Amino acid sequence: MMFKKMLPFALSLLLLPVGSAVAAELAPVAHVDVSATDLADTPSGALVAASGDCSRGFVSRLAAAYREDAQPASPDAPVAARRGMDSPFSSPPFPSAEWQLGGVEYPVGVPNENAQYPLEKALSCTSLGHWMQDNRIETYGWINPSMNLSSSDHTNYPLSYATRPNRVEFDQFLFRIQRVPDTVQTDHVDWGFHFDDLYGYDYHYTTMKGVTSDQLLNHPRPNSALNGKIYGNDPMIAYVDLYIPWVAKGMVVTVGRYLSLPDIEAQFSPNNYLLTHSILYTVDAYTNMGVITTTKLNDQWTLQLGVHGGDDSAVWDDTSRLTAQACVRWVSKSNNDMLYPCVESYNHSRQTYNNLQEFVLTWGHRFSPDVHMLTEAYRIYVRDQSLATDPSQSHAPTGVPGYPLGEAPDFPLGHNSAFGIVNYLNIEVNPTNMLSIRNEFYNDQQGQRTGFATRYSSHTIGMTHWVTQDLEIRPELRYEHAYDFAAYDAGRSHHQTTALLDAILHY
Repeated sequence: MMFKKMLPFALSLLLLPVGSAVAAELAPVAHVDVSATDLADTPSGALVAASGDCSRGFVSRLAAAYREDAQPASPDAPVAARRGMDSPFSSPPFPSAEWQLGGVEYPVGVPNENAQYPLEKALSCTSLGHWMQDNRIETYGWINPSMNLSSSDHTNYPLSYATRPNRVEFDQFLFRIQRVPDTVQTDHVDWGFHFDDLYGYDYHYTTMKGVTSDQLLNHPRPNSALNGKIYGNDPMIAYVDLYIPWVAKGMVVTVGRYLSLPDIEAQFSPNNYLLTHSILYTVDAYTNMGVITTTKLNDQWTLQLGVHGGDDSAVWDDTSRLTAQACVRWVSKSNNDMLYPCVESYNHSRQTYNNLQEFVLTWGHRFSPDVHMLTEAYRIYVRDQSLATDPSQSHAPTGVPGYPLGEAPDFPLGHNSAFGIVNYLNIEVNPTNMLSIRNEFYNDQQGQRTGFATRYSSHTIGMTHWVTQDLEIRPELRYEHAYDFAAYDAGRSHHQTTALLDAILHY
């Protein structure tokens, strides 16, 4: 038992040796006495070549790659060709340089913007590394521990993902292997694939019914913040892409398990403006399994159409339901505005595991390259929650005004609705620091999404500091309030204040 309690702390400490290795590698660079003549005779690519020096061992090349990434990026680095408007933002410090578009790695016409992380550099001298480079296959990932101090004692929910209060947590260890199709060219069909395996506490939120879901659904923990094993594994993304350049201005067909299309926020830590998630995001769809097409009509308009097996249900699971999906994205010619209305999920079936009907609108506005705003609003509902037959689903909310905690009646038949709106104001302080301010209002009308029939507001401010290309530090302060029922700390409080800090180490 003590081992299990110490596991997240021990895993978090894995960051320290890597950081020490980076510091050790940086120290000689900072203190070596090099004459002007020596500098003139040194090739400009000498630092980069260290990670590709095949006379070194793998660990030495890996350390050299972290050292190289700690150096300032060259302002003369070539810019990849693209077919369309320029990127509206800088990344870093923002998590993405592009306007939001779900279901694909990058919008059609945008080149692969992935950085080459240390693992790929260290593999470059191996036969596997050569084969991957020849076939444009990438592999990388990250380690993400966090810590939080909370005014709650029992649970931080509906704050996510740091649901267990006042502790160090091991949120994510993610391994990724992918091939990004080249959608800039228009002369041939191209293909790609994407596979992500996630281990950590965050599996509680990403798990799909029918995909390793036993560890979450069949392990009750009545004295824990969430049911399920404390740490679990989720092979959460697995799809293939086919790029067809001759349909309109280019179409990508995606088949498999992919992230749900809308939302400013994402499941993966590095793709978010803040450490925690909005309530709006916490309780909506996470992943879909199906087929989605993303078609570029022109530089301003992109159309997405698809079908999937229902939110967070595998197509082979008996909770799956055939579900339609349709979105359109518009970007102004000035590149200062973006609208992204989306029917994430629509069918006529009753509630099963998480059979949501979800309608979302996102608006983005760029005040300048350094300041932009994103606003998302949605309405979601399930049909006839009280008729759900899946054993993991509750037929009654935990808290409803006018009833003692845990004694509320079953959900009424019909549409069990919720709606919310969230706004992000994002500011680039300098190339290595960004500030994000999030304000949100959420109304869980019958308690179907959070368990408490109440209105919520949450207010969050956080910063992302890029120590190097490979290491992010994110402090955050959050206050939230439930207006109609004491929804925080498992029904004990109307409000909650949380201070958090996490680190993301890319490898």
